[in-house]
Amino acid sequence: MTEPGVTRLLDRFTADVSAAVPLVALWAHGSLAFGDFRPGRSDLDLVALVGAEPTDAQRARLRVLHQQLFAEAPFADKLHCTYLPRQDTADAGRSHPTWALGEWFERPVSPVGRRELTTGALVLTGPSPAGELPEVSDAELTDFIRRDLRDYWLPVTAKPELWLRDVWVDAAMLTFARASVTLRDGRLVTKREALDELRAQGAPAAVVDDIHRRRYGTAEGPGTEEWLHRRGELAREFVRAGIEATTESAGSPHRPPEPA
Repeated sequence: MTEPGVTRLLDRFTADVSAAVPLVALWAHGSLAFGDFRPGRSDLDLVALVGAEPTDAQRARLRVLHQQLFAEAPFADKLHCTYLPRQDTADAGRSHPTWALGEWFERPVSPVGRRELTTGALVLTGPSPAGELPEVSDAELTDFIRRDLRDYWLPVTAKPELWLRDVWVDAAMLTFARASVTLRDGRLVTKREALDELRAQGAPAAVVDDIHRRRYGTAEGPGTEEWLHRRGELAREFVRAGIEATTESAGSPHRPPEPA
């Protein structure tokens, strides 16, 4: 992380959250922790470990805090944070107060997020998650990934209108590729590595190149309407076929927040 604006944002956020709730630790996972962060393009995925379940008054204060950052600070539109009470760290299925995609809602810290935290978190303040979070077993991780693909992403492939938008194409293609590697090798990989996996799987080259260009190259305006429809169909068909070939086991659905 070399962008001064991101450092200033995280410093301000840490101080503001510390004043709003009993903050025990603040951790970053995802791209920021694993060396694949792209300022202005990557999300800032954070988990705040707090000493107790936030009260209604504290939740209101946190919501205002996030809204102010969203309106005032560069890169704050990419900042996502879940507030995890210290007494609930063992319950991976319980939902917690979360700010993401400009909204306030509840979601769990998923097994994927927990594995990222315990294997390579960026500790912004407080103790390491390795000493605070129970380890995620391989079986728990792969079961979650299969359910997430089958119960969330497979139904998304039945909604062609979503696939006209960059955010859905990128999220679906990269999520599927990263899931494929974890299910096959037990490893968590970055989005850059996921692009290599897509190429290795024979994903449509034009779609992979499009994602790569927007994430790692020079930002460009939207493509033609014809291209957006063509890209959406190529990506949707690839992801649907891949999920159908990959998922086997049953489980209950988990729904992450929808991209804005």
